[in-house]
Amino acid sequence: MFDHAQEFGYSLNKRVHTMSSPAISPAATRVPNAAADALPAGVSPRSAAYKRIALALFLAGFSTFSLLYCVQPLLPAFAREFNIGAASSSLSLSLSTGMLALSILCAGALSERVGRRGLMFASMTLAALFNLLAAISPNWNLLLVWRALEGFTLGGVPAVAMAYLAEEIASEGLGLSMGLYVGGTAFGGMIGRIGMSALEEYFSWRTAMLTIGVVDLLAAIAFVMLLPRSRRFVKRTDLTLRHHLRLWRAQLQHARLPFVFAIGFLVMGSFVTVYNYAGFRLTAAPFNLSATACGLIFGAYLFGMVSSSSAGALADRLGRAPVLVSGIVVFAAGLALTLSHSLVAIIVGIVLITIGFFVAHAVASGWVGHLAGSAKGHAASLYLLAYYLGSSVLGSVGGTFWQHGAWAAVVAFVAVLLVLSLVAASRIMRAERVR
Repeated sequence: MFDHAQEFGYSLNKRVHTMSSPAISPAATRVPNAAADALPAGVSPRSAAYKRIALALFLAGFSTFSLLYCVQPLLPAFAREFNIGAASSSLSLSLSTGMLALSILCAGALSERVGRRGLMFASMTLAALFNLLAAISPNWNLLLVWRALEGFTLGGVPAVAMAYLAEEIASEGLGLSMGLYVGGTAFGGMIGRIGMSALEEYFSWRTAMLTIGVVDLLAAIAFVMLLPRSRRFVKRTDLTLRHHLRLWRAQLQHARLPFVFAIGFLVMGSFVTVYNYAGFRLTAAPFNLSATACGLIFGAYLFGMVSSSSAGALADRLGRAPVLVSGIVVFAAGLALTLSHSLVAIIVGIVLITIGFFVAHAVASGWVGHLAGSAKGHAASLYLLAYYLGSSVLGSVGGTFWQHGAWAAVVAFVAVLLVLSLVAASRIMRAERVR
């Protein structure tokens, strides 16, 4: 989620450290020297085109993550409307993130053949339309179909946006443009959640979903009007499925990378589980928070954004493993606080959970780029696959614990996931010692 400053395997503290697309390896984006020499210069940060590109990619980030996570604050409303349990209501998010995880693997490769700009526009437009259709669905099963399709089409944006920027922007302006895109993802994820809570309380969940769908459809139109056509894109038709499978297999055979993927799966699943079901707890007795008040808790993301940007610098100074473990421990401390009957203690706990998650995620995603060697894009795409599958699978499983044991059972489930995360971290440290 940055939901997302480190979500795609990039480190964006003061500058961009790695520039490979999450679904495209360096080999996939490399062009022959003669072709590279013939390409026009990258867009200067002092040009009008740069400002248009930066704004367009900000809109892309906003649109993608406001659509993806707009249903999270609506889960209690879905449960009431369709007479379903918490676990079933979470499928509206889990199916989207699961399908996004799968589509990210192929969207980058597809963009090598069809181009970046058109694929991103098609993804944004279709996703907004699917959200509108979900808003008017007459039954729960049809809503899930539209949300699954929405998640699949959204994979065409994060997998391609950073590749577009890395190709088109001159190196001196790349860090800022990447930062604006990441800012859009964070802003979209947070505003999508908070805004939906308010709209659902004062109108209805259908009105809320229709509103975000229309806003993001307009964002898609503005995006394609602002974004210049690619000038430095070189179409590739020589990359086969066997090529990609070979590189993915190599990452899975790495001594440490699979444990980093496991950490992404576990900490994301833990984080989404907490946020999915905290709303059920806080809108019920004894707290009885309104949907708007409950939605404001997503403002804790602001602390996460700050902590993730600091985590990279800390990891450089202290080492990745200690900072990663510290993030998991902070998450666990916050989780324990949420068992309190004090609303203030619960809010502090959620803030600590958010900080701990973003620290762990920032370090883990940066570790992927460090360990991956030349196939950074393929390693990052596997990390994202694990990350979103954690959201999809564990986020839904957490609902079963809520239904059978309320919040204490959810906390116990997440605590087990955090212990497994620490085990995976210890395996990485052990492998590094014997290297």
